[in-house]
Amino acid sequence: MKITVQRDKLSTAVSHVGKAVSTRTTIPILTGIKVKADQDGLTLTGSDSDISIEVHIPLEEGENWGVTVHEPGSIVLPSRIFSEIVRKLPANEIDIQVDERLVTTIRSGQAEFTINGLNADEYPQLPQLEEDKVFSIPGDLLKTMIRQTSFAVAASEMRPILTGIMWTLEQGELRFVATDSHRFAARNAKVECSDDLRFYNIVVPGKSCNELVKIMDDDQSLVDIVVADNQILVKSNHILFYSRLLEGTYPDTNRIIPQGSKTEIILSTKEFLQSIERASLLSSAGKTNVVKLATLPDGNIEISSNAPEIGKVTETLQPKDFNGEELKISFNAKFMIDALRSIDSSEIMASFSGAMSPFVLRPTDHNWSLHLILPVRTY
Repeated sequence: MKITVQRDKLSTAVSHVGKAVSTRTTIPILTGIKVKADQDGLTLTGSDSDISIEVHIPLEEGENWGVTVHEPGSIVLPSRIFSEIVRKLPANEIDIQVDERLVTTIRSGQAEFTINGLNADEYPQLPQLEEDKVFSIPGDLLKTMIRQTSFAVAASEMRPILTGIMWTLEQGELRFVATDSHRFAARNAKVECSDDLRFYNIVVPGKSCNELVKIMDDDQSLVDIVVADNQILVKSNHILFYSRLLEGTYPDTNRIIPQGSKTEIILSTKEFLQSIERASLLSSAGKTNVVKLATLPDGNIEISSNAPEIGKVTETLQPKDFNGEELKISFNAKFMIDALRSIDSSEIMASFSGAMSPFVLRPTDHNWSLHLILPVRTY
């Protein structure tokens, strides 16, 4: 193999595929990045069996030159050292040459590296997915949906199915759901797909979703998503992102959403968030991280927290609107902060059914997202 490639394009590609490479794999060749040159350009692949990322650098894109392939071929290079070399090379052009003993020479400017590669034929093949379940969604919307739900996935492997985001599609509406059994986040959006396309119980690992967000562009260009039996494939520009799906049945979360409420409070999202953040300064230092909310006779609400060994804080907020019964409720401050930070509306409605019942947060200007938090017993 012999190629000349633009350093910036190679550096970006290596950075993307490197996110799928694991240092703890039991398959040694997966600690490397596969580099393949053919008549279409240069393709880089990284994988840890759960996630696989493939980035293509075309010969030309528009009027910009990307790569020149002098001799086609392929090699697997150690990920960590290859990415460090590419990042620190001095010139804008990089020459890479592989000899018959898999010794790879990398030149740029006056710098020259020689590293030992591995046989690319031994690198696992990426899955070939049947493309009968395909839908399209703007890239920035997909990133937003992940951002507004992924924080609620379970961190513990006690129930592996809860470490993922559950995707469903019905009547052209995509829904993401995440829960760790103490809180719940859901986000809906209309997508482009055939009228008869629907799927349920597609659970994508939260780790996969977070890695996907890091490599996608922040624009409205459409991303194609292919759903298969045990894999999902996201096609974005010159990037292919594969992830395995989690096995098992996701719990029926519709049953936990309260159908009615006894108290409804409309608040400024920003003011409420900042108040909870101030209250949590003491609660998190006191290790409990519990904040209390109470309605006052004058229609205002009080946010407070108490850490016996440190002190206490109280703050009064004036809601935009208040209806229903008086209320005193305690909750985990971090759960509330995570939910409020993910909401992109200026006002929210908090609906309560009682001091020990789950409560719901919804934006007031749309019905695309919903957050539910279980209260904490403090008496």
